[in-house]
Amino acid sequence: MESTETEVTPLVSPPVTLRVREYGDRASATHVVLMHGFPDDQQMWEPVVAALPQEWHVVTYDMRGAGGSTRPPGRASYRLAMLVEDLIAVLDATVPDGARVHLVGHDWGSCAGWDVIAAETWDPRLEGRIASWTSASGPPLDHLATLSRGRAGRGGALQQALHSWYVWCFLSPVLPELSWRRGQALMRPVMRRLDPTIELLPWGPEVTSNAVSTIDIYRANVLPRMRQPLKWRTCVPTQLVVALRDAFVVPASLEGLEARCRDLTRVEIDVGHWIPRARPEELAGLVEGFVRAHPA
Repeated sequence: MESTETEVTPLVSPPVTLRVREYGDRASATHVVLMHGFPDDQQMWEPVVAALPQEWHVVTYDMRGAGGSTRPPGRASYRLAMLVEDLIAVLDATVPDGARVHLVGHDWGSCAGWDVIAAETWDPRLEGRIASWTSASGPPLDHLATLSRGRAGRGGALQQALHSWYVWCFLSPVLPELSWRRGQALMRPVMRRLDPTIELLPWGPEVTSNAVSTIDIYRANVLPRMRQPLKWRTCVPTQLVVALRDAFVVPASLEGLEARCRDLTRVEIDVGHWIPRARPEELAGLVEGFVRAHPA
């Protein structure tokens, strides 16, 4: 599928420029937007895009701090609210007026996508624009906070907290950046034992640059949202792709999402965290099936 590149500038402060890639024709009847996570950039989606129908219009972009997009300074620049603004700007720039889109997210791209789905219930700029939502390996932070407060979900929340040991490390100052810059040789074998799919990352300067630039996404969102989760419930058809061998997002943390999603489909895959890299054709097949079941 041929692609074109462009730049999008959301109306936010400090200003950022996002590098966006479009595959296929904007005149297509089907529009799909893919959101990557940490410490990836949009290149992660290339094998998935190649397996999607050629007649679709598919959009990927480097999220702020990653790839060819601007690396804004300051923790506030990486709040989920800013990532929602970025997605709205990408939709406005690439999807024809009145067209609805199918949204897909992985890792922090999924966490941001959940906030987009939540905002769709109250933000007129998003109302009615999302035809379906597919989430992979990235739970809504609001849901995790809710689980931790309830007796029934406390076990799942505890499991997730234990598997999120790296998050608590990332919340500390300076050390995470030093680890990514100078400790890849030590980190890589340890992380590989936990989840072999991490070996599929293109380890090297680009991953280091992405990680160092976007580490504030953890500091800006995890604790604030755990303290004050948002209340929302969505009618957007939602497909939850659960990686059964994910070392970082445990399946138990995704239980009970029916309380927030009126139309939820749960699919389990026996794979680790990096589903788009490990099983691109399978993920593309799940997205295609779900999109065709929920035409815009």
